[in-house]
Amino acid sequence: MLRKRLFRDGLYILEDDRVRQFLMLGSDSALLIDTGFADSHVADVVREITDVPVTVIMTHGDRDHTGGLHDFGSCYLHQNDWHLVQQDGVRLLPLREGDVFCCGAYRLETVEIPGHTYGSVAFFDREQRLLFPGDSVQKGGPIYMFGSHRNLPRYIESLRKLSGWADKVDTLLPCHHACPIDPSYMEKDLEDALALQAGRLPGEKHPVMPCSTYQGRWTSFYA
Repeated sequence: MLRKRLFRDGLYILEDDRVRQFLMLGSDSALLIDTGFADSHVADVVREITDVPVTVIMTHGDRDHTGGLHDFGSCYLHQNDWHLVQQDGVRLLPLREGDVFCCGAYRLETVEIPGHTYGSVAFFDREQRLLFPGDSVQKGGPIYMFGSHRNLPRYIESLRKLSGWADKVDTLLPCHHACPIDPSYMEKDLEDALALQAGRLPGEKHPVMPCSTYQGRWTSFYA
């Protein structure tokens, strides 16, 4: 069952035990980051909170984030992930580095961080010192890194990019596991990703999925 909690003025966290979405409210509009699984019924909870028009922006195209898109009709999604989405009845709008979305007290800048998927982005609010990293930064994990739509070297480049902003961010709001988390996890996950690339993390074959679990010091990976 999807739960809602007011994180700070004008910002709700919507979550079940699988994935998390974020809703920002203005006086005459709302901004939603991700739509969860189809059976999360995110639209129903959004309408319990507000009846103003909602703009949907996506951190990436995995189905646990795009499952509710048909209830909203359109979204902004990086074009590198359009192929991951069932597009019947959904209007996809391009999302690029530097695109800005404003709602109430929030001004989100789009930051391209390919790797977890080729179209992964983060949303950064400079004034609020908030970063929404999607699935690319997590405490504990697992972070999914197997499949043809993911790329570990690009992911490492993106974590280096984010790590350079550590002094500009106070709070990270990831889509999975602990939330909020400290911005130090941008560098911590980079440390573990480099260890994964170098073959230094112990791995164990996953019992169901076509991957292995690799445990780092700070997070884990399915790769």
